[in-house]
Amino acid sequence: MEQFTPFDRIFSSCGRIWHMRRADMDTLWADMEKREGEERLPYWNEIWPSSLALAGWLAEMQDDIRGKSCLDMGCGLGFTALLGRWLGAEVTAMDYEAQAIEYANVNATLNGIDGVRFEVMDWREPSLPPASFDCIWAGDIMYEQAFAEPVAAFIASMLKAGGRAWIAEPGRDIFHHLLDTLPAHGLRHKRICSLPVSPLTEQEVPVPVTIWEVAK
Repeated sequence: MEQFTPFDRIFSSCGRIWHMRRADMDTLWADMEKREGEERLPYWNEIWPSSLALAGWLAEMQDDIRGKSCLDMGCGLGFTALLGRWLGAEVTAMDYEAQAIEYANVNATLNGIDGVRFEVMDWREPSLPPASFDCIWAGDIMYEQAFAEPVAAFIASMLKAGGRAWIAEPGRDIFHHLLDTLPAHGLRHKRICSLPVSPLTEQEVPVPVTIWEVAK
């Protein structure tokens, strides 16, 4: 019998029920430490509206990702990586936080999904060969202006020629720093869609999420 914790998220997305194990957020905040001048903020420990929107988009793009080499960039608890694998993609999932990858592995087992390759990796110091992926996706990864250059450089390096990346973001002004940086790395972008998404948290107001496509 499956064991549940008070912090688990149980929800429906793309035609099935997902069981995502989470850490106690209060404990994570209490244990937060400084590292290299950055706060280790535990954003990874939630299923954000951007991930829910991204999941719906990946389901629409199933024929495009099935059998393709794909990267979940900042996978957190692993939801969109697991969904991509369930849809038939060959998925590598990376996150900066080792604890996030630990939970993502647990969630793979809880949801009965095999074959995702999980990697602890910093996009500023990629440990994978260039041009490794047909598709990259990410949800809600732009929190600081300083992220724009390394994120753009990473996507440009990791995508194969003709590859595409999809980024879901909840309307933060700072995201435009990334859009402005993309052309210098040989990347172009377009807005796919914007839609209101109901959060899994107690917040009652839907969050407007935009999905952008970045192409090489």
